[in-house]
Amino acid sequence: MSIPHLFRCPISLDLFTDPVTLCTGQTYDRPSIEKWLAGGHLTCPVTMQTLDDTTLVPNHTLRHLIDQWIRGDPDRSSRPGPTEPAAEPQLSLASLKLNLQSPTAAAADAVKKIRILSVESDIGQACLIQLGFFPLLLHLLFRSASAHDDSELVEAALDCVLSLSPPSQLDSLNMLKEEHNLASLVVLLEQGNIKIKTSLCYLLELVATSPATKELSLLVGRSQRVLRELISLMQCNKRNAAAAEAAVRATAGLCMLDENWGNVIREGGVGGLIAYLSSSPGQKTVSRALATLELLLGQEAGKSAFAENANAVRVVVRHVFVVSADREASEHAVGALLAVCCGSVRLQTQAVEAGVLTQLLLLLQSQCGSKAKSRARALLKLLRSVWAGNPGECNFQNDK
Repeated sequence: MSIPHLFRCPISLDLFTDPVTLCTGQTYDRPSIEKWLAGGHLTCPVTMQTLDDTTLVPNHTLRHLIDQWIRGDPDRSSRPGPTEPAAEPQLSLASLKLNLQSPTAAAADAVKKIRILSVESDIGQACLIQLGFFPLLLHLLFRSASAHDDSELVEAALDCVLSLSPPSQLDSLNMLKEEHNLASLVVLLEQGNIKIKTSLCYLLELVATSPATKELSLLVGRSQRVLRELISLMQCNKRNAAAAEAAVRATAGLCMLDENWGNVIREGGVGGLIAYLSSSPGQKTVSRALATLELLLGQEAGKSAFAENANAVRVVVRHVFVVSADREASEHAVGALLAVCCGSVRLQTQAVEAGVLTQLLLLLQSQCGSKAKSRARALLKLLRSVWAGNPGECNFQNDK
């Protein structure tokens, strides 16, 4: 049976034998923290606070709980208990760091232990972040070609990277600006299993939304292979909703920079978003997909791609009024229709035939926001003229 994370020393990762507490309130195993202090470190390993007082206070409560836990299971009784003499820690964070840079077998074992520590324990997670594991894991993922042959290792390493991604260290992702490293990411995105692809999408979202990686976001936005894979994943919503949602989040992040809009449109971003929205009832990423679509429809190329998609109008109309806590989705759906219907008699007619008038009236009677209502009234005014045979006109040029 695994050791509860509260019973593990954040330094040794093993069961406490003699738990002691520092002035910061963090608890460690006595031999581990004494070794840390003897090495000249005058900070708390987890919080990295300077220690004004290095007194080690025995944590009798934790020691008693561990004692009870050990006695409660005969299989655990043979384990060294907290009443036995402390032994040298079997595994330290320092050795984990060394193992990450070792041959694949040792690295794989280290990554598994890091994943356990980062997921099970907030204390362990903080310690791993402070001791610089985030850039080391990135190095393992994208600079070690041998790691790519082990999908389990890649999955575990990506889990760790996503768990240990502090805002203060996201500039480490700029290592992907190096051609070889970005090429490694692209290969994993194209050839990895669905879990790897999903995790990489979340990593790309981090890249796209961090101020520290703006240049990298532009570089990724110029990669045809990355964009095509994201768009392909968006279209697999029925087969794998998690991957599709992650791809939408990554694409939406890239579109935060208007320099990326044209590239996303050229690689089929409008069609990919429509495909995602056509099979995504109630999913929380719908609003983000609609917001991204609305952005792209601000470009003439985006409008053209939308107009060429036979399902586009019907799909967006379906999202004008949806009983949901997410009110922004309706706002963006109406905004998208306004963008394409202005100047297009054909799309105005398609919208009316798809039932948008009823959807707009329901929206106006709901508790939606003022911006959504304002847009709904504008679209109603535009489409009402379709009934009278006098199509509404906007500032955009009409279809020929």
